[in-house]
Amino acid sequence: GGTELQFDELKKRLDPSYFKKFQITTSVPEKEPIDPDKISILWMKNSYDQPNIAPWFAEKENHRKYDWYVFNSHWTYEKFRYAFGLPTHKCCVIKNALPNIKWKEKKKFKKGDQIKLIHTSTPWRGLNVLVGAMELIKRDDIVLDVYSSTKIYGSQFQLQNDKQFQPLYSKMQSMKNINYLGYEPDRDKLMNAMQDSQIFAYPSIWEETFCISAIEAMAAGNMAIVTNFGALFETCTEYAHYVNYETNVYTLAQKFKAVIEFVADNYHEPVLHERLEDQMKYFRTFYNWDSRVKEWESLLDQLMKQKGYA
Repeated sequence: GGTELQFDELKKRLDPSYFKKFQITTSVPEKEPIDPDKISILWMKNSYDQPNIAPWFAEKENHRKYDWYVFNSHWTYEKFRYAFGLPTHKCCVIKNALPNIKWKEKKKFKKGDQIKLIHTSTPWRGLNVLVGAMELIKRDDIVLDVYSSTKIYGSQFQLQNDKQFQPLYSKMQSMKNINYLGYEPDRDKLMNAMQDSQIFAYPSIWEETFCISAIEAMAAGNMAIVTNFGALFETCTEYAHYVNYETNVYTLAQKFKAVIEFVADNYHEPVLHERLEDQMKYFRTFYNWDSRVKEWESLLDQLMKQKGYA
């Protein structure tokens, strides 16, 4: 998943000497024993209300166990701070970032060209809403490629959870305007697919604490259409088109359909492409691991000084 990939990117870039002094645990408190001889950091990427996390944070005595808490978005930090009264002097936000990607030039779009949407998330985060929206779209110039499967979390997870989504998979396979492509393990192929599409469609009904798929797609030059749910409005900034989140799945699908068609009808406009050029520069610059690692180094150096290690 995204948490593991982000930690791998951090480990590739940090000097190995840091890990002799620091223990960085991702998302689940005490999933590994806390090493008393190292400075301990809990890097939170999961939501504050998850059952394997909330009870630990609800016990205020636990807050002393880690030396520092790092959150992947301001939204995540605010939720934990408000819900559990975390010690704010031991918290900070360091956002996720993109690995080095060989970007190719985006194909020029002309009026009348087919609009390709792309969706790259797990099937329980709003895919049913998107399929509902595509059912309502009765035109040949809008098509959706779906990369979605429970397999991303391993074959055992897929075996335990995939059956409930089979009707949704079958529905997509029966629709002319959806190409259901399942799980794509090759990251380069997925990045190429993002660069060959025009719209990142994500009617999220899951409170994302960030959204790596969104920053990948927006750095690739896709116009993002997402709900304003969880941390998406922070992650996607003002470049995205937002659909107001609501609990009625059918109404949400109708609203999403309307925004998809609006963007499709105006995608050829020069002003939109100027906006996309600015968007690509912003996401490739701000969400860059080479600069993000400097934030980590600054934090770790500061903590070593506080502990008298430097």
